[in-house]
Amino acid sequence: MKRIPVWLMLAALAVPAPGDEFTEEDLKRWKAEYMKVMERGEKLFHSPLGSNNVSCDQCHPNGANTHPETYPKFQKQLGKVATLREMINWCLQNPLEGKPLGLDSDEMIALEAYIHWERRGVPLAPGKH
Repeated sequence: MKRIPVWLMLAALAVPAPGDEFTEEDLKRWKAEYMKVMERGEKLFHSPLGSNNVSCDQCHPNGANTHPETYPKFQKQLGKVATLREMINWCLQNPLEGKPLGLDSDEMIALEAYIHWERRGVPLAPGKH
């Protein structure tokens, strides 16, 4: 049996898998698209989304205390392990007295993008309270 040198095995690991090779143009475009969605989410977050003229930022200034990095986690308001999107809808329906968003709607994705953007750099900690 022929032995493969360790350096050769490590070099093979450093080669990107097919489909994981992105151009600088790809990365720029994707970042620009994300930022557009995030900025829309920021506007939504700071706008009244329910019937009582309350906005998300009145309870969650700049999305700072939403802790998206901890989802999914148990939420006593829902009585189950919930996703961030489910919790956003709970807030929309209860404190904001509004209608829930579709879980895959453009508005929901924008709100989620903004909330995650505000917490960028924080390590993931699913299930943490």
